[in-house]
Amino acid sequence: MREPLLSDIPSHLHTGSHDLPVTPEFSRFMTAGWAASPLPDAARVPAHALTPARRARLSALFPGERLIVPAGELTVRSNDCDHRFRPHSAYAWLTGLTGEEQAGHVLVLEPSGPHAHEAVLYLRPRSPRTGGSEEFHRDRRYGEFWVGRRPDLAEAEQLTGIRCARLDHLDRPDRPGGAPGRDASRDPALATALAELRLVKDAWEVGQLQQAVDHTTAGFEDVVRALPRALAHPRGERWIEGVFGLRARAEGNGTGYETIAASGAHACVLHWIRNDGRLDRGDLLLLDAGVETDTLYTADITRTLPLSGRFSPVQRQVYELVLAAQEAGIAALRPGAAFRDFHRAAMRVIAEGLAEWGVLKHPEGDLHRRYTLCGSGHMLGLDVHDCAKARAASYLDGVLEEGQVLTVEPGLYLQPDDETLPAELRGIGVRIEDDLVVTADGARLMSGALPRTVTGIEEWMGTLLDTRP
Repeated sequence: MREPLLSDIPSHLHTGSHDLPVTPEFSRFMTAGWAASPLPDAARVPAHALTPARRARLSALFPGERLIVPAGELTVRSNDCDHRFRPHSAYAWLTGLTGEEQAGHVLVLEPSGPHAHEAVLYLRPRSPRTGGSEEFHRDRRYGEFWVGRRPDLAEAEQLTGIRCARLDHLDRPDRPGGAPGRDASRDPALATALAELRLVKDAWEVGQLQQAVDHTTAGFEDVVRALPRALAHPRGERWIEGVFGLRARAEGNGTGYETIAASGAHACVLHWIRNDGRLDRGDLLLLDAGVETDTLYTADITRTLPLSGRFSPVQRQVYELVLAAQEAGIAALRPGAAFRDFHRAAMRVIAEGLAEWGVLKHPEGDLHRRYTLCGSGHMLGLDVHDCAKARAASYLDGVLEEGQVLTVEPGLYLQPDDETLPAELRGIGVRIEDDLVVTADGARLMSGALPRTVTGIEEWMGTLLDTRP
């Protein structure tokens, strides 16, 4: 009998270049003698009871049209290693399915009458262990022994309450002769509708976001406790990132976005995610981080902390102006207020402060933007910048509604090479960001467990850094 060759590997299997071919005897041996394996408890769908109403709201917007909402596809990171998969937020919202095994799956709303749809979930079936299939033990992308157990179609139906069918039976409009339909991955109108349906959160979603905020609060506490070791490390920013990432992975799905751990002048780079700098006790640390729950709702919080545990006079000066701006922004949140009102309120405070410092000649106009650079907040939910496909009239130029969750995050970014600034201000970056839910008469601060005042931060840090028994 000849030795098996690499050319013997079936073309449909996702194998590595260094995988060994197998003999027919081994294949036969692998497809016999397996006991039934139950689906693990972790496969449950917490939002199961909420998704029918969500799909009904989408159905009502597109009567008689076929709607296609893909979970998304795996993306190669390097050679035969993929990036960790996260389902598209619209797919997760409509199905409740949030796991990595959802790669390639598709939800279709098939018209079942002039004003109704039937939901069908097209899934990759569980790899069989009989009948000659080798996927379960040889396929690196989808094999059960490589990436874990996934539900079979009957199990998926029970978990979701949605009729399930094989993925290879899906008729898509992007294939020759395919059935027509709107595909959310390429149809702007459908993508917009899916974003706008998520603008107002229900009570369960607010609860998930509060859970994300609470875990994030714990992560910030972890970071402060870890500062002595981070200060001693040549890449202390990375140490901070890693400490927060441990909390995010232990308590949820991971971080909701790349952690920004920016010390010193790095804090003047809005999305500093290199996090490769050394920490200096005389600098500030701008930490922008959020835990994403297993249901994929994320927090988004920023604190700017003195690495020595106490603010210097000039650091305090900058910090207190940003805090006053944030307080003005928070005070502007209420149902019926224009979405942009809180930003305008925060920027008025910033501009007046810069004028008082002599940085600006007067507070009118938009010259303050040289030092603030971006907006002061955004919607928050399944995405850190949630509902981004919504029309401006419904979001940026719209009004706030009870149940919306958003961030208020003014900042001052005083670049180290900006000659319009006095030397003592250059290289200081401060952002204060909190998560709030709009209530009937204002807004509730969800992240209030993390102190924001200068005194509150110094006392909080002192307590966490005090290692005396």
